[in-house]
Amino acid sequence: MKKLTLLLSSLLIFSLGNSLFGQGINSTQIDALVSRALESTPSVGIAVAVVKDGKLIHSKGYGVKSIDSDKKVDEHTLFAIASNSKAFTAAALAILVDEGKLNWEDKVIDHISEFKMYNDYVTTNFTIVDLLTHRSGLGLGAGDLLFIPDGADFTIKDVLNSFQYQKPVSAFRTKYDYDNLLYIVAGEVVARISGMSWVDFIQSRIFEPLEMNNSVATNSRLQENANLAFPHNSEGETIKQLPNSASELVAAAGGIYATVDDLSKWMIMQLDNGKYGNELSNELFSESQQNQMWKPHTHLGFTTKPNPRTKQHFAAYGLGWFIADKQGKIVLSHTGGLPGMLSKTILVPELNLGIVVLTNSSPGGNAYNSIPETILDSYLEIEERDWVKELADRAKANSNESDSVTTEVWKVVEENKSSIIDLNNYIGTYKDNWFGEIEITMEDGKLWFTSRRSPKLNGQMFFYKATTFAIKWEYTDMNADAFATFSLNEEGKGIGIKMKGISPNIDFSFDFQDLDLKRVDK
Repeated sequence: MKKLTLLLSSLLIFSLGNSLFGQGINSTQIDALVSRALESTPSVGIAVAVVKDGKLIHSKGYGVKSIDSDKKVDEHTLFAIASNSKAFTAAALAILVDEGKLNWEDKVIDHISEFKMYNDYVTTNFTIVDLLTHRSGLGLGAGDLLFIPDGADFTIKDVLNSFQYQKPVSAFRTKYDYDNLLYIVAGEVVARISGMSWVDFIQSRIFEPLEMNNSVATNSRLQENANLAFPHNSEGETIKQLPNSASELVAAAGGIYATVDDLSKWMIMQLDNGKYGNELSNELFSESQQNQMWKPHTHLGFTTKPNPRTKQHFAAYGLGWFIADKQGKIVLSHTGGLPGMLSKTILVPELNLGIVVLTNSSPGGNAYNSIPETILDSYLEIEERDWVKELADRAKANSNESDSVTTEVWKVVEENKSSIIDLNNYIGTYKDNWFGEIEITMEDGKLWFTSRRSPKLNGQMFFYKATTFAIKWEYTDMNADAFATFSLNEEGKGIGIKMKGISPNIDFSFDFQDLDLKRVDK
């Protein structure tokens, strides 16, 4: 039956696609596209909305909210939208700029005096725009271990304290490296200027005016009986349900839970230059502020010989949005990812087009990417590309690569398990200046790693090679097992630890490589 459904879906999407490409695909075709995406790899639920010319033309849920029930996803089902929240943080700041309470070029230290970067020049010159544009000089995902995995007790005070201890990987404002912590700081700017929390600001100043009545700005605002999708991870053909991530700290960088029906209102407002309501009589933010958010701030790439298929010349980052040109049109987009939740939003202002896809399974054949890209291609009259198959194959290849690398590591561990190692040489308390203390202890003859402030980061340490151990975390929502390599003193005792992820496809937020753990006990 599955094979028959897949065949019919494929025939439907390709036959109708050929006749309507350039006009945009219709709801029947979107249904077939999503059905094919669900069939291509282990997936659970998907929600899709498309807006065009100020109207909602498609809004629908597919699949189920949880593998443990048969409750269907609909257009009002809440998903974690993760980093798609960043555009809301940029919009919140834009509102404050319109009100004259803030300027984009204000120095962060003028609003948060304790803000301190890795050197005095950067601290003094760091602006509000710098918070949003991923050009701080810090590395990819620097400091993300403060909030991932969830359950840690780090606060905004810890975030503000962390940057001075982070080591830059490039000169200030010269290179793009995606960052989450600085969006958390941006949320704190909103709070200090407005006198209300970022969560309350988003709820009262954006959600309520736009009548995004089901959406909440953070996990803690979810109602007990909420129409909620639960996250899932797939390993091979096995799907596992995960708990919803809960971290108030990261709200401004990725905390919003929203529905595609609500996000359609957000997209229509964006496409109407900040205006909304009856005859567009209300304004959330001015067109000049929208131009600032949609202006390239950080260079990502440029070529005079564009991709022949998309005619793309450049890519950049604005304020909460990626920006690129395709077929002569500016395309704004953003993705979001949390354990078991993936999403993508696309806007094409010149076509008055908006697309959003939310999913509750990862990698799920990358349906969050293949569905909106297929819809976008249809409107831009771009040569057809089988995104569903291509991205499903890519996800499988990445999984196979990870499996082969990690399998080889654990094979070496097994081969070396009889090695005679004095584990007592490694026991002790080690501290990183921004992450805090971890303990290496002996439990029933086994070496254990325990983080004092991030309780999900604990697990057994297995001897690998030389002074390197492989850690198998008790946390399994994401593949995050890590190497820990000890430096020793002249007596062979551990005095420091450097870490890195084992899998080549580990999520960048597990920035173990940024830790510099030094022994603090004697």
